[in-house]
Amino acid sequence: MTRKRGNSEGSIVQRSDGRYMARVTLPDGSRRAYYGKTRAEAAQKLQRALAAIANGLPLSGDRLAVGSFLEGWLTDHAAQRVRDKTLRCYRDLVRLHMVPVIGRISLAKLTPQHVERMMANVADKGMSPRTVAHCRAVLRNALNHAMRHSLVSRNVAALADPPKVPESEIRAITPAAARQVLLAVKGDRLEALFTVALACGLRQSEALGLRWSDVDLETATLRVQRTLQRVNGEFLVLEPKTKRSRRTITLPAPVATSLRQYKARQTEDRLRIGPAWKGDVWDNLVFTDDTGCPLSGFHVGRRFKSLLAVAGLPEMRYHDLRHGAASLMAAQGVPARVAMEVLGHAQISTTMNIYAHIAPEFQKDASEKVAAALWPGA
Repeated sequence: MTRKRGNSEGSIVQRSDGRYMARVTLPDGSRRAYYGKTRAEAAQKLQRALAAIANGLPLSGDRLAVGSFLEGWLTDHAAQRVRDKTLRCYRDLVRLHMVPVIGRISLAKLTPQHVERMMANVADKGMSPRTVAHCRAVLRNALNHAMRHSLVSRNVAALADPPKVPESEIRAITPAAARQVLLAVKGDRLEALFTVALACGLRQSEALGLRWSDVDLETATLRVQRTLQRVNGEFLVLEPKTKRSRRTITLPAPVATSLRQYKARQTEDRLRIGPAWKGDVWDNLVFTDDTGCPLSGFHVGRRFKSLLAVAGLPEMRYHDLRHGAASLMAAQGVPARVAMEVLGHAQISTTMNIYAHIAPEFQKDASEKVAAALWPGA
C-alpha cells in the first residue's frame, strides 16, 4: 500500500513542456511549486524549501531575502550559541552594514561579488579593516548554517576575497616599565586590581567576576570560575571564555599582600555604611565600588588611564596589563606552555604570538646569552 505523502513533504514530476516541477505541501495544507530545467535543479529548490520549513524560516524559495534569513539566523541559531554581548555585536553588523547593501538580494542568488561589494561599502564608511573582516566572518558563519540546512549550495562569503587586516600590536612591558606602573597605582583604591592584572594576566571580566570565596589568601591562590560583563546596562555573570579559562593561579607574595590590604579597606567600607552595603547581593565580589556593587569595565579603564596620566606615563589599556604579564613571563624565561596555563589561553599559538612580540630589550638579552654560549670570554 502506498503511503500518502504528508505535509511538509515534496514530489517532483516532469511537465509536458519538458520542465520539472517540484511541489511541497505546507503545514497549513497549502501547496507551493518550484520549477527547474532539470530534475536536479527542481530537487535543489525543493530541498531548500523543505529545509526552510524545518528551520522555521520564511518560505519564499528563491525569493528568500538575505535580510530575512539573517534575522532568522540571529534569533533562532546565534542567540542560542553566543553570549549576549557577542549577539549584540552580530546584530549591529547585520543591521548597519549588511542589510542596507545585500538585505534584499535573494539568498539563493547571493554571489561573492555581492559580498565584496558589501565589504567595500563598509570600508567606504570609514570603518576599520577589522570591522570589515568581522562582517565577512559573521556572514560566513550564517551561510555555513544555511549550507548545513541545504538553503544554499555554497558559502559565497568564504569565496569572497578577505580584507587585509593589519596585525594588532601587542604591547610588551619591560620589568622597569612594569615597576613604574605599580608605582603609579600605589595607594589607589583599585591598586590590588591592577596588581593582579599585571602579575597574573587576568582578563578584565575574570578579575571583575572574582568572589572572595575564589581567593585563598592563606595558600596564596585564586580560582577563575566565572566572568562579569555589563551588557545593555545590566551586569551579567557568565561562564569563563573557554574551558582552559577555568583555572587556579598561584599568587606572588606581594600580590597576596596587596589583596589583604584591599580586603581590610573593603571591610572598613562595609562597617562604615552598614545596611547600605550591597556586597551580599552580588555574592561578595572582590573588586567593587564603595557600596559593594560591581565595577564596570569602562570605569576601571578610565581610572587606570587617569592614574597613568597623573604619573606622566604613556597611555595604556587594561588589556595591555594582560599582555604585559605575558611579556614579563617571556622575559623571565617562563616556558610558553606554563604561561598558557596561567593566562588561560585556549591555544598555545596565542601565547606564542605574544611571546614573539617581546620588547627589543628582551631580544638583546637573548642575543647576548647566545653569544656568551658560543664565544665564552669574548
